[in-house]
Amino acid sequence: MAFRTESDSLGEIQVPVERYWGAQTQRALEQFRIGGERFPRVFLRAYGLLKQAAARSNAELGELPGEIAELVARACDELIEGRLDAEFPLPVWQTGSGTQTHMNVNEVLAGRANELSGRPRGGKQPVHPNDHVNRGQSSNDTFPTAMHVAAALSVREALLPALDRLLATLDERARAFAGVVKIGRTHLQDATPLTLGQEVGAWASHVRLARAALEAGLPRLRQLAIGGTAVGTGLNAHPRFGAEVARRLAEATGIPFEPAPDLFAALAGHEALVELSGALNTLATALLKIANDVRWLASGPRSGIGELALPENEPGSSIMPGKVNPTQAEALAMVCTRVVGNHATITAAASQGNLQLNVQKPVIAHCLLQSIALLADAAVSFEAHCLRGLEPRRERIAELLERSLMLVTALSPHIGYDAAAAIAKDAHARGVTLREAALASGRVTAEQYDAWVRPEQMV
Repeated sequence: MAFRTESDSLGEIQVPVERYWGAQTQRALEQFRIGGERFPRVFLRAYGLLKQAAARSNAELGELPGEIAELVARACDELIEGRLDAEFPLPVWQTGSGTQTHMNVNEVLAGRANELSGRPRGGKQPVHPNDHVNRGQSSNDTFPTAMHVAAALSVREALLPALDRLLATLDERARAFAGVVKIGRTHLQDATPLTLGQEVGAWASHVRLARAALEAGLPRLRQLAIGGTAVGTGLNAHPRFGAEVARRLAEATGIPFEPAPDLFAALAGHEALVELSGALNTLATALLKIANDVRWLASGPRSGIGELALPENEPGSSIMPGKVNPTQAEALAMVCTRVVGNHATITAAASQGNLQLNVQKPVIAHCLLQSIALLADAAVSFEAHCLRGLEPRRERIAELLERSLMLVTALSPHIGYDAAAAIAKDAHARGVTLREAALASGRVTAEQYDAWVRPEQMV
């Protein structure tokens, strides 16, 4: 491998000649060999959008020569498009401000810009990673800005469309099953009837509530820390820099970004991200409930509840021939438990705001973006490979409905709670139908029973 010499404030270091990054990235690569987690594509895209907006804002404000700004902007185009992803090898586990990744971005953009100018790859001429790419910025305001931009993009482009597709299928299934009367269950015990359409419709309502919580948190997510520089004062940045960058980011993304109302708070705490994570946690609890309901209702198919037939996507067992498992529901459930765990991590990490800076930004970014991506992917998969092909097993539903003792609730207004309870207990003890026990009690005639106990009128 061939190397070139790069330098920073600590001296010289050898960097692989084919890489765009410089000395600080190389030092970080050697110092932080922790885990295999890397920042996702959407985070690098967000950083590219941010740095491009910063370069052009600085040029407009007279802080950067126009030709330097455009070289940086051209390099940013490649970062935004994903052509420089291999240049970001650093792990999530680094300094709490994200300085190593921030300098990785600065050095790669400078290195590529220099190459675009006709100079060798890397180096600091004519574009310097600190003086030009990082003009008017700090890790402390750019990293949280990239976090907000990446999260907003991910929610808008991946998660909300996935939830809308899921909701459309849930609504369609609820309408299709509106006439299927079945037994309800509370405490996993028989309860009064409802329709399968009502049951599935409730699933849709759970998801809608969680989606509304996501939407409610977006205004805070659009408030950016950029312009605060090191501690929130905006030292070394043009007074209009933060507002100008936010305006350009809004134009580039179609998301109405704006400067945070308190830049000191935007650096020191991450309540907006905790709020978003809380909404993701709410969504995870809703989806986990749906996944488990599907598993219960499809259990069997002969020795469980067996009211639902799931699509048979793949063999379910390496030892039991013919077995088919609720794999999509289980995958969704695992995603949801991961999101719940990520929320706990984000909550703890966001509490680490020490004086003017939160120092666990990278793990917040990692967990938050992972939660958004996993929920979006899992919702798409569950809709396509489970919900869309979900069908009722009507004969089984009718059998369980007829056998249920809780239909006795319909007798209670006519003969009283205690008498109705005695009929249900007798039917269960003797293993006979509710109708047989009711007639044997002498309190109800056949005509009365048939008129009063009508499940389709109990929903």
